[in-house]
Amino acid sequence: MLDYHISYENVMDPTDSSASTSPFCINPPVTPVPPTVTPAPVTPTPTIPTQPLFPPPKVTSSPPKSTPNTPITVPAPPTFTPGPPVFLPPIVYPPPFGPPPPRSKQVLWCVAKPSVPDPIIQEAMDYACGSGADCSPIKTNGPCYQPDTVISHASYAFNSYWQNLKETGATCDFGGAAVLITKDPSYDSCHFKLA
Repeated sequence: MLDYHISYENVMDPTDSSASTSPFCINPPVTPVPPTVTPAPVTPTPTIPTQPLFPPPKVTSSPPKSTPNTPITVPAPPTFTPGPPVFLPPIVYPPPFGPPPPRSKQVLWCVAKPSVPDPIIQEAMDYACGSGADCSPIKTNGPCYQPDTVISHASYAFNSYWQNLKETGATCDFGGAAVLITKDPSYDSCHFKLA
């Protein structure tokens, strides 16, 4: 085995001249030479600018003017004053007027739809009787009183209303409670009017 022991004993010895010049040193050491004559220190003359670099701040002798602080006002929330209650008016249906049906040779009658509930038919029948239908035959002991059903009485009232007013634009609708038929609904002594 090889011995790679390296000795560093003289590296720090200032008396040994070989210690100051190591093989790894790029520049040789500089040995200071004491000066023989000490030169007098040279004092540079300062150059003073003729104008200042920054103008001095303007000083006023009067105190600064103060403006009174305006008070900050927060608007109050809007006040609510209850008024009278608002009620929607009742729905008033216009009379079933429209363009008159086209003239045809076909004979038609206006009767109540059997699929419509009785309360709706009753309301439509009340309208028809109060707006131009002849409802005397469906009153007690009248020729069209029997059968005593809402649909039978309404059919007579609807037809009477429509036959009397169809020339002025009345329709056989009654809010969807009536329908036109081609078969005469008359029976026994109860005759449905035909205009």
